[in-house]
Amino acid sequence: MKSVWQPVCCFSSEIKHRVVYVGEKHLLVKMPLAKDLLNPTLDFERRQHKKKRLVQSPNSYFMDVKCPGCYKITTVFSHAQTVVLCVGCSTVLCQPTGGKARLTEGCSFRRKH
Repeated sequence: MKSVWQPVCCFSSEIKHRVVYVGEKHLLVKMPLAKDLLNPTLDFERRQHKKKRLVQSPNSYFMDVKCPGCYKITTVFSHAQTVVLCVGCSTVLCQPTGGKARLTEGCSFRRKH
């Protein structure tokens, strides 16, 4: 009969890391127990909800979309809820989805600040 070792987790106060014991051996897992909430990483801030960020900011923005046919520039909202057509040639520039609008293939865009 095989014996199966279950990992037991304990916290080491001296090194501030989580230590996992498996049988007689132990592994040091580099998972810090303390987080710096005043200086979050950019990746962490981007994944946060818009109201739970350190400084609240919306996920939506306006962008200039260039039509691949006539090269006219149209201003489009990133979360547009209707189909946006080109003013010059009536080509579909973006289609709505549940969240952000999906740009048509071949369209280039620039985010407005």
